[in-house]
Amino acid sequence: MLLHLFYDGKNKSHKSFGEAYGFSFSYKSGILLGLALYAIGAFLFIPAASMQNFLFFCLSLYILTFGLAFLETTANPFILSLGSKETSTRRLNLAQAFNPMGSLSGMAVASLVVLPSLWSDRRNEAGETIFHTLSEAEKADIRVHDLAEIRDPYVMLGVVVLVMFIIIAIKKMPQTSANVQQDSASATLKRLWNNTIYREGVVAQIFYVAAQIMVWTFIIQYADNLGINKATAQNYNIFAMSMFLCSRFISTFLMKFVNSRMLLTIFGIGAMLCTAGAILIVGMPGLYCLVGISAFMSLMFPTIYGIALENVDSQDTSLGAAFLVMAIVGGALMPPMQGTIIDMGVIYGHPAVNVSFVLPLICFFVISIYGIRSYMKTAK
Repeated sequence: MLLHLFYDGKNKSHKSFGEAYGFSFSYKSGILLGLALYAIGAFLFIPAASMQNFLFFCLSLYILTFGLAFLETTANPFILSLGSKETSTRRLNLAQAFNPMGSLSGMAVASLVVLPSLWSDRRNEAGETIFHTLSEAEKADIRVHDLAEIRDPYVMLGVVVLVMFIIIAIKKMPQTSANVQQDSASATLKRLWNNTIYREGVVAQIFYVAAQIMVWTFIIQYADNLGINKATAQNYNIFAMSMFLCSRFISTFLMKFVNSRMLLTIFGIGAMLCTAGAILIVGMPGLYCLVGISAFMSLMFPTIYGIALENVDSQDTSLGAAFLVMAIVGGALMPPMQGTIIDMGVIYGHPAVNVSFVLPLICFFVISIYGIRSYMKTAK
């Protein structure tokens, strides 16, 4: 989005910053920039752990996630451009199917490697933490040890990303239809705004990210309300993520036979039914319904992304992709609202945690409407 434009008085045309100064932006440069920022953020955990500075850790994570934003904005439209438009959404779903593998791997490393290695969580025979009973010298030693345990996975991740950076830097990327002249930002924004499927896709993506965060964040609170301890409740979260992973491969296969817009509608309705079960059924069946939502959420993000960009001009794809990635702001807006509802405890005799899932229900309704509207527009 950071495009500098200048006016050519001779031919009355707008040119991009890259054209004006003799270089151009490409998918490859965007991916390399994202990987570089990712690796820098990961390696900054080394000085952050040495300095034992919380703000330094925040800065490291900020730079790392800044790199992820570049990767998300660049890699997704690049995948869409590698082939025909008819199969673009299926390609993106297949690529995105590997995302949950990273999430599950991260959860496994955290629960099986990092958390058991933390000395600060050591307990006595009564199950109480002993950290507060130790001397300052012992606490200092524990901080050094624990920060090193937290640092090491990020450093190893940085090494892997650095290797990927080198491979992509020396590898010739395939040519795509996106190598076109860039128009002015204002003209691009106007075209994007006038594209109904794209505009509504951004809205649908906001609601999807909000629903995903709410469903996965509050599984533990839902289980806790049933008397299930947090450690066991986390297993339900892991199972939900596993269903999400498997279902994404299944939905990608189904797209070979079912229109992606119709499949989005069907999965949206399925998610609504599961959410209704989580709201209305008090007990373990309600928890099973809540876990089942993840199976229907699996195809939503890449499918909405692909549908929204499918008929966007090649010269507008980069900016269009940026707005779709910015739609993750939905994950910051609605979860606090759900938390406020949960804090009420009981609403008209019904557990507030159950009632709070009305918010994801609304989100899935919006997504289902987007699916059917986009299907009807293309069917005309």
